[in-house]
Amino acid sequence: MYKEPVIMGQLYSEISGELKFFIQNQKIFFVGTATTGSRINISPKGMDSLKIIDRNRVVWLNLTGSANETSAHIQEDPRMTIMFAAFEGKPMILRLYGTAKVVHRNDPEWDELISLFKPMPGARQIFDLAVDLVQTSCGMGVPFFDYVEDRKALLNWAEKKGEDGLVEYWRQKNQTSLDGKSTNIMRKNTRGG
Repeated sequence: MYKEPVIMGQLYSEISGELKFFIQNQKIFFVGTATTGSRINISPKGMDSLKIIDRNRVVWLNLTGSANETSAHIQEDPRMTIMFAAFEGKPMILRLYGTAKVVHRNDPEWDELISLFKPMPGARQIFDLAVDLVQTSCGMGVPFFDYVEDRKALLNWAEKKGEDGLVEYWRQKNQTSLDGKSTNIMRKNTRGG
């Protein structure tokens, strides 16, 4: 009887060139965060919103959405995991583990980091992850999916809202996590907010 080979996970201290190539070719990634006693948050991200700075540092642009859990969590507990999964080609799951900080619009690093991304309406924060562990695993249980295109709805919604509308949305929907933890979005992203 034929047995599919079992591919064991590997641990690395940095993002190699081969793994960088894999990351850059993924259309979606997942971000996991939590604090002591909070709900665990896992968010899917896409739209060319992640950049690899070097072998131990990645940044990703967070667009305005219905919640802001990641920001609240990172400001209390900086642990973050980013996961990628191959939906085509050779199976693989890749996780980046590390500590992150949230960069808001009024922070000194904002201008330098936002310049790494194409302009996208609704940009609210950038997360800067110092990677201390990279793990690969087989991914043989992940199904094949075909990429069609990025959805435009979120960008269209943010563009229609405009800057003032986004700030009001942040005020109403993005100031606290599900567990009541502050995101500091109004204090850090608006003048005099």
